[in-house]
Amino acid sequence: MICFNKRFYFELNISAMKFIISCTILSLLSFGANAQFKEETAIRAILNKQTIDWNAGDLEQFMKSYWQSDSLKFIGKSGLTYGWTSTLNNYKKNYPDIAAMGKLDFSIIEINKLSKHYYFVIGKWHLARSAGDLSGHFSLLFKKINNKWLIIADHSS
Repeated sequence: MICFNKRFYFELNISAMKFIISCTILSLLSFGANAQFKEETAIRAILNKQTIDWNAGDLEQFMKSYWQSDSLKFIGKSGLTYGWTSTLNNYKKNYPDIAAMGKLDFSIIEINKLSKHYYFVIGKWHLARSAGDLSGHFSLLFKKINNKWLIIADHSS
């Protein structure tokens, strides 16, 4: 006859429960990390598409990453501009042709999740132009609207 110690069973059950709880927590953390990675990848893709559109001289396509609303905020060297149309018009005024636009390059410094629906991005921009290069920094506030990430505020200097 084999004798089992009740304490052994109790300790075994506690160890099994700790293992199950640990696996559950790791699984939940992994799911959250994967979701955040997916969102960051989507935002990087938007910025890559903006670069392609800018370098093709297509400001209208470039602006599709922005919230098409009068509440869009753009802060640049001239101050605060409200609205998608006003922002597009400023781009057209300041960059009237492909030569003035040059070739754009973004370098992402940080992408921070603020909540399920908001991300904050900090980076550098550089325009290589025959008239002289320009560069600076930017901060963007992205919001998920109708299941699509859009820039709702841009501070570029």
